[in-house]
Amino acid sequence: MINEFETTDISLMTYYLGIKIKQEEYEIFVSQEKFAKEILKKFKMEDYAKTNTLVKCGVKLSRNDEGENIISTTFKSLVGSLRYLTRTHPDIRFKVELVSRFMETPIMTHFKSLK
Repeated sequence: MINEFETTDISLMTYYLGIKIKQEEYEIFVSQEKFAKEILKKFKMEDYAKTNTLVKCGVKLSRNDEGENIISTTFKSLVGSLRYLTRTHPDIRFKVELVSRFMETPIMTHFKSLK
């Protein structure tokens, strides 16, 4: 490619689009730790306790649920941020996609479940 195109070698990639990349001889590690911390800060969730269970057993979410309506732009922003985070955390993908079904008319129950 160097013979055909004018290129510049800028060394190994270390950070790209919110993804930290650490390259070693036989391994590549990717992390979105900084991005995840920014999400927690943006949505005031820094003090939330860690959990191993992403989907609580017995919780039923429905479009017909009654409850306090919330601002859908806030809900959509959190869903979008978490969708991007699934690039390095596929373990949260099911929960994010489950709750993203309610983006048109979210209520507080949906938002709490997402958080």
